[in-house]
Amino acid sequence: MTQRVDLATVMDRLAIDDLITGYAAAVDDADWTGYRALFTPDGRADYRGSGGIEGPAAEVADWLAETLTLFPVRQHLIVNRRVLFREAGGYQESGDGADVRADYVNPMRFATGEDFVCGGRYAFAAVRTGDGWRLSSVVVDERWRRH
Repeated sequence: MTQRVDLATVMDRLAIDDLITGYAAAVDDADWTGYRALFTPDGRADYRGSGGIEGPAAEVADWLAETLTLFPVRQHLIVNRRVLFREAGGYQESGDGADVRADYVNPMRFATGEDFVCGGRYAFAAVRTGDGWRLSSVVVDERWRRH
């Protein structure tokens, strides 16, 4: 692998990391316009693994905007990000698509003051577009909760 390819791969990994961080910030800050902008036009989100809905990202953003009013305080911590690049022939060291597996811990507070914490794993699919990396899908797999 040449040094140029290595640098491009590092830059892609940083851009994907920024995309995932942007996702967490958009949800935590109730920035639903920003949330929608993170996705491709046909992007989808699946929150059924945490008791939610699945559908087009714009529709899911509307659902999140309404549902998360129950939690005026929330913070996503997305860690252990594993990025695998893909091309038509399978997984590669670089490419125009990527699958990201990442664990999360999500402390929130109900409007009543009661704390709620959940954790699990995200499966993100990202694609390179003319506007940079965008999410084509997000799937939530909640593994535990405490309140």
